Amino acid sequence: MAYWLLKSEPFKYSWDRMLADGRTHWDGVRNHQASNNLKAMQVGDRAFFYHSNEGLAVVGVVEIARTYYPDPSDPAGRFGMVDVQPVKPVVTPVTLKQMKADPELQGMALVRQSRLSVCPVSDAEWAHVCALAGIEA
Repeated sequence: MAYWLLKSEPFKYSWDRMLADGRTHWDGVRNHQASNNLKAMQVGDRAFFYHSNEGLAVVGVVEIARTYYPDPSDPAGRFGMVDVQPVKPVVTPVTLKQMKADPELQGMALVRQSRLSVCPVSDAEWAHVCALAGIEA
C-alpha cells in the first residue's frame, strides 16, 4: 500500500462533504507532477485529506476506490482523476505549521513543495502524522 496527501479547499470540497457524499472523484488536477501521482495510485492506497487555504491541516483519511481514469472536465483529454472514499476523521487536526516545525517531517513533499496538490507520503511520514493526529497508522 502506498500513502498520499490530497489537498482540497474547504469552501470547494470539505471533509464534511466527503463524509456526507461517501465517495467522490478527485478531479480538476492540472499539474503534471500531481497528475503523475494520481496515475500511480492503486485501489486500497490511503491518503490524508488536507484542507488547504483555510485550516491548513490534515483532517481525515481517505482510501483510493478507483484508479486513474479520464477527467471529463479536461477538454484536451490530458488529465484524469481517481475516486476516493472516507476512512476516518483525525482525532486532532495536524496543521501545516506543526508539520513544518517537526524535524521528522522536513522531507515531506507537503513541506518541500507546498503548491503540489497531490503528494506522496512515505511510510515513516504516514506513521508520524497518524500519531500526531491521534489515529492508528
